[in-house]
Amino acid sequence: MTTIVVLTCYCLLNFLLNPTHGLACLGKINMEYENDQDLMISFYKFVAKEEMVCEEAELGPDEYAGRLQSQQTLHQQQLEMLKHMRNYGADDQSAILETLRQKMEKEFESEASLLSVEEIKEIVESRA
Repeated sequence: MTTIVVLTCYCLLNFLLNPTHGLACLGKINMEYENDQDLMISFYKFVAKEEMVCEEAELGPDEYAGRLQSQQTLHQQQLEMLKHMRNYGADDQSAILETLRQKMEKEFESEASLLSVEEIKEIVESRA
């Protein structure tokens, strides 16, 4: 575990000095330790926190708070969509998810990750 902490610190320092080298080092962590589930969970938590700190610094406190609220709302809507999808069988769920994947490939907005109840019904009915 100490080795990974030292490697991470080394990578972060190099990332600040040479972003390309730093990204290459961080990529090595994933490849070297991909079978260590606990380490990878910790690593991705660290990366997520680091991204949040950078985003907050870039946006400022007010805009960042608004972004967090928007993400929370989107997450809640996604959860409700998934709860609704449970009403359907596995094949219908797969079709719904495939439609959602295609929609997300075409649209790069965060709302592309949502389907309304009506859209879900249309997908299921078109399969019948």
